[in-house]
Amino acid sequence: MKVFLVDDEIVVREGIRESFPWDDSPYTLVGEAPDGEMAIPMIRDTNPDIVITDIKMPFMDGIELCRLLRSQLPWIGIIVLSGYDEFEYARQCIQLGVREYLLKPINAEDLRQALDKVSGLLKEERRTREHAESLRARTESDTRFLREKLLGSLFSEDAMEEDAVSALEQLRTMGYSVHAPFYVVIDAAFSSVDKGQPISEDLALSSSGSIFATKSRTGSRILVLGDTVADAEERVYAAATSLAQELERAGCETIRIGIGDIVDKPGDIFKSFKAARHIRHILVEKNDAKALIFGTREMGDTPTDKKSSAVISEAKLYMSKNFTDSNLMLQDVAKAVNMSNSRFSTVFSQQNGQTFTEYLIYLRLKKAKELLRTTDKRSSQIAFDVGYNDAHYFSYIFKKNVGMTPSEYRAQNS
Repeated sequence: MKVFLVDDEIVVREGIRESFPWDDSPYTLVGEAPDGEMAIPMIRDTNPDIVITDIKMPFMDGIELCRLLRSQLPWIGIIVLSGYDEFEYARQCIQLGVREYLLKPINAEDLRQALDKVSGLLKEERRTREHAESLRARTESDTRFLREKLLGSLFSEDAMEEDAVSALEQLRTMGYSVHAPFYVVIDAAFSSVDKGQPISEDLALSSSGSIFATKSRTGSRILVLGDTVADAEERVYAAATSLAQELERAGCETIRIGIGDIVDKPGDIFKSFKAARHIRHILVEKNDAKALIFGTREMGDTPTDKKSSAVISEAKLYMSKNFTDSNLMLQDVAKAVNMSNSRFSTVFSQQNGQTFTEYLIYLRLKKAKELLRTTDKRSSQIAFDVGYNDAHYFSYIFKKNVGMTPSEYRAQNS
């Protein structure tokens, strides 16, 4: 174990350094200092297991040093040396977690016994911490496994109403409140699964308890809770949009996201999942070369009437005026044209031949190419001007869609 010595008397430091058989012991003297003020940075650098310190020292005395060690480096064992056999010093040392209190003068045997005692206490504490950490990790692993199993049971075709209610109640006792007036399921598939599943988990963790994610063989299944139908719809579209964007940012490909029906009974969660899975399968069968697409139960509709066409024209006009807003989302445009999120998503894709996200990217990159050709603005500024707060993400999207980086495009078209 590493030992650091603090004492303002050089004779004491030399005596401990020279008289103690360091080479024939499990202890190594890694440094020394004449006062607490000088000792603190040296202790941080040498990272000792045990600090031996005097009480009476200039600048920073032993009591203050012990107080700092207790608050900043609490794992260090402290042995106090003092020429004062006073109760008040001993009392303060005990309060500060000092392990041993030795009166000067000390000999090698006294110091060896004190070091052995403190070393034994530190080893026992480390074993206790390691055991507690092992138990905590095992408990967390068991909890995650049970949580995954219970969430997975909600998507089982065999789940009855009472089974779903029981699963939700067990999740509640584990600290997960999954009860809500309304539920809706997202079924997402993507590659690679290893890259994408942590993104789904992060989405759930950042949702303040309104989203729960579980793994599937091809991606993730996400349960979204809502207080009202409108609330559930808004949350599920925000979640699907955010998930799609983050998956694309992470380099995932063939992203397919199905959104199920909004249901109001735990036993119907499977129905929502079944609808979401069906939509995802439709998206897969479309074999669209695009990397980003999601749909809803309304994909089977074929809105060809003039009213739908007029609404989409209005939506595209709205997007052309607002695409530079980095916060522009599908629900904003749907609200502007007085249409539900799910209906708007379906109608827009069928009328326009592109998803909302694809068309938004098209508008932004069209403007970006114009600015690259006609201005000397930096790529990072152009990214901001067309609605991207992250210049690196802008470059990634640009190269993915245009086939070259912004700087390469400028060089070829200037």
